[in-house]
Amino acid sequence: MKRQFFGTDGVRGAYGSALMDEAMAWRLGAGAARLAKTRPDSKATRVFIGRDTRASGVVLENAIAGGLLSEGLQPVSLGIVPTPAVSLLLRREGAALGVVITASHNPARDNGIKFFGPNGLKLTDDEEAHLEALMPAEAGTMSLQRLLQAEGLKPYIEVATALLPAQCLRGWKIVLDAANGAAWRSSRIVLEKLGAELSLIGTEPDGTNINAGVGSQHPEQMCARVKLTGARLGIAHDGDADRCILCDDHGEVLDGDEMLTILALHALKQGKLAANTLVVTVQSNLGVDTAVTAAGGRVVRSNVGDRYVIERMLADGATLGGESSGHVICTEISPTGDGLVAALKVIEVMLDTGRPLSELRLGMKKFPQLSAGVVVKEKKPLETLPTMTATIATLEAELGPRGRVLVRYSGTEPKLRLLVEGETDAQVKSCLDRLRAAARTDLEVIKD
Repeated sequence: MKRQFFGTDGVRGAYGSALMDEAMAWRLGAGAARLAKTRPDSKATRVFIGRDTRASGVVLENAIAGGLLSEGLQPVSLGIVPTPAVSLLLRREGAALGVVITASHNPARDNGIKFFGPNGLKLTDDEEAHLEALMPAEAGTMSLQRLLQAEGLKPYIEVATALLPAQCLRGWKIVLDAANGAAWRSSRIVLEKLGAELSLIGTEPDGTNINAGVGSQHPEQMCARVKLTGARLGIAHDGDADRCILCDDHGEVLDGDEMLTILALHALKQGKLAANTLVVTVQSNLGVDTAVTAAGGRVVRSNVGDRYVIERMLADGATLGGESSGHVICTEISPTGDGLVAALKVIEVMLDTGRPLSELRLGMKKFPQLSAGVVVKEKKPLETLPTMTATIATLEAELGPRGRVLVRYSGTEPKLRLLVEGETDAQVKSCLDRLRAAARTDLEVIKD
């Protein structure tokens, strides 16, 4: 069943548009409630709702709550919390559903809504399609809801703090960039409880400044601050804190691929990587495969999106997986991406080995990689694009096993995403230019 509204990670759009206004939120809430009631084994009626710091989150929460109430479920507001905190509370307390109101790394003008099942996992494609089919055609009456409140931050902080020994970070200087988002309190509290001395960026949200020149999409301030303060590392979240990127002691950024490789190599050395398997996406660098395979492990790939990663992890018996964007999933802790947990797990490797990030990252050598996003008027099926399909086949033959080509449409934007990896920078640039040319031939390109 094809989905109309849901993309790679929930429903997302500019606030006030038909895709993300109060009417849509009400309808999604009602559809989600109807979906929850189809579960034969579920008698729960509560629905936990968390949100990030966007000003539009308050009115969208109220609208979602109205839709849920119209179908007999009880919305419970957790306030501003990281996305993984909602997943945690679902597993710990029991509820029919979880809802997170966030547009992740997008600017403040956007917002989004994503749903979790009672097991703390994001809904599958089929479940999202079923939810859409169950949505009422029109929104009901909009009225101010008096929502029940629950503490969502405290349990999450307790679990995260317990991952490392008490005061193990005493004497550590760490730069924390919370993107003026959902982690502006939680990550600070956890790191300070562990003894770290923090230099803070992006911890003054005002409803309009989320991701505005800060956070994982804009790591420049973090890197400069690490150099200035002599910090051991920097940590930068996205808006809902389900991912992070790091900065080493030299002021250089580490992405999700490098973090995952550090964790996988350490686990392999200790004999603790479940099924000897790391799950990454088709977007991840081939350097991950080379490093992990050489250490005796194996790498398997999923589609882009952390929920597809977790689906593959569950199928293969893996407990570690993630994306180059910084979603890192450690299923022994959480079945969804968690930026703070990712950072703490890398810090654990630093503590165990006594090595700085600038050394640990040397375990992976990245293949030269270039990517581009081509804005298109219409997302025509790739298999119907003759020039593009021929170009892809030619490039794959030229690159062989030491390179790859990835062409896919964005799940959240009108973009054709192009990626090339190869052995040299010149080779990669040439291949990407040929893909751009093919896109211009087969599609109406608005911007490339």
